[in-house]
Amino acid sequence: MGYLSPTEYVQYGLSAETPDDLVTAASALMEAHCRRPSLLITQYVERMRLAPGAQSVRLSYRPLAAADGASSPLTQVRVRYTRPRRGEMPDLFREQVAYAFAVPGSWSMLDPASVDIDLAAAELTFPSNFFGLNYNEVEVTYTSGFDVIPPAIKVACAQIVKNAQATPAVNVKSSRIDTMQMEYFSGSLLDDQVQQLLRPYVAERMG
Repeated sequence: MGYLSPTEYVQYGLSAETPDDLVTAASALMEAHCRRPSLLITQYVERMRLAPGAQSVRLSYRPLAAADGASSPLTQVRVRYTRPRRGEMPDLFREQVAYAFAVPGSWSMLDPASVDIDLAAAELTFPSNFFGLNYNEVEVTYTSGFDVIPPAIKVACAQIVKNAQATPAVNVKSSRIDTMQMEYFSGSLLDDQVQQLLRPYVAERMG
């Protein structure tokens, strides 16, 4: 989809005759740069290991946003206490107690309401389990993105279109703009201004 509608072309400095395919290709280029399938609200699943002594993780996609009808961006949270990795210093007594009452490495469902969420940083802090042990692996299903596209993303989209129109090698007069063609010239189309506008939305641990 395009992050600018035809009725917004003139408002964001484009000609009313701008090919829709060019806007669609520019939007796809933005998604590739941000390493995400969409900047609209989308569901993601991430599995992460927790560092020893830490109960917090930062999710890859921001901003966190609840889907329609949901009260939280967290859809499902699974946690487990697995055998410590090499170099970690476990509490041997608590570890043995945990193994006596549960299958080592088995997943448990955690109430999303018990997880502390820092929406601005997309950071989650998990409670300890009833044995007093910290979890060391989590799997989080959550939603991230925008219900309404903000002006900064629309400005970035319009700027990519302008850069494409100013690049002679991009055939902007063709009936269909190929996304691969845009990707080939991404170094010049995604200039410093565009990258600055998109920086808050680039996925953090992906790629």
